[in-house]
Amino acid sequence: MSAASAETPQSRGPLYKLWRFVREIVIIIAIALMLSFVIKTFFFRAYYIPSGSMEHTLEVDDRIFANLMVPGPFELERGDVVVFRDDQEWLPPLTEYPTAFQNVLSFVGVLPAADEQYLVKRIIGMPGDTVECCTAEGAITINGEPIEEPYIYDGDSPSDMEFKVTVPEGKLWVMGDHRAASADSRFHADRQGGFVDIESVQGRASVISWPTSRWGTIDSHEEVFANVPNAVAE
Repeated sequence: MSAASAETPQSRGPLYKLWRFVREIVIIIAIALMLSFVIKTFFFRAYYIPSGSMEHTLEVDDRIFANLMVPGPFELERGDVVVFRDDQEWLPPLTEYPTAFQNVLSFVGVLPAADEQYLVKRIIGMPGDTVECCTAEGAITINGEPIEEPYIYDGDSPSDMEFKVTVPEGKLWVMGDHRAASADSRFHADRQGGFVDIESVQGRASVISWPTSRWGTIDSHEEVFANVPNAVAE
């Protein structure tokens, strides 16, 4: 009487091998989705640039990643390019609603929330700052200090309209780099003075991820604001 031989993976049929392969693929996909969800919830989220208001820092059809830890563990600063929810309704209402597939991509972080609208601008004024345009030379001043802005779109002036504002606590004054094509804080005085709530900020735009020819970080140009004095409490 011969002893029964032990069953080995090699002796199992093709259905077992197929099941094992499918199971491993499902596990990998589940882990990838979970990691993507964690990353988009706490660290980074992808956004799409549909307009030219931030040219040439950001071009139409660029894909960017925003650092969701700003504001938060890392604080905002003048010059930061930020993504914020359109809570003040600067944009026209949505006319198309997201598909189920878009909602799935939003959930895992490949796309931002498809049922909300977002804008991207550069912070010019922080809470307490007095921002004014313009000097005799055409420069914007912050707390009385003129700034030279190398990121402005070629041929644009810092602003074609005059203004003087003092940024309230918890708010920001934001402007696009393509000043002649950006309906930014200057154009929304009827919506809480054109100021953006800090709590509306989703994150700081950090990286251009697509197209590959434009891979790179997004510059906050700290040197522009290095000589700006602190706001004087009134």
